Amino acid sequence: MSRAQILSEARTWIGTPYRHQASKKQVGTDCLGLLRGVWREVFGDEPETVPAYTPDWAEALKQDTLLEAARRHLREIAISTAQPGDVFLFRMGLGHPAKHCAIVSGEARIIHAYWGKAVCETRLVPWWERRIAAAFAFPECRLTERAQPCDRG
Repeated sequence: MSRAQILSEARTWIGTPYRHQASKKQVGTDCLGLLRGVWREVFGDEPETVPAYTPDWAEALKQDTLLEAARRHLREIAISTAQPGDVFLFRMGLGHPAKHCAIVSGEARIIHAYWGKAVCETRLVPWWERRIAAAFAFPECRLTERAQPCDRG
């Protein structure tokens, strides 16, 4: 797999309506559902079942559940090295757990789903940029790769 394939699949989700906990292209998805759907199309079965979650799950649990799951299944990279096809996690406030994710789509551009909006490709405006908590590559993608094939075991 390549970052270009990941990005290509993410773009097929553009226009999918926002729907909390959903992950079905052109039917409904949230930000995590977008990431899960891209994973399924590009890599196959999801690596774990996502439990039900409420809109305030991160604050209620006081755990960085999304960040911990990303560390289990993706490869953490320096934010400054993220490239199209990689993933950003966001914190909505200082000291808050990460609870939003997006796929990097270009220089200062992301694809994501958020409350009240369909999946869209937007600029990574300063408001979002200040909230980046971590960056990840899909497991088979090498750090030094520039839209080249990822290792597939």
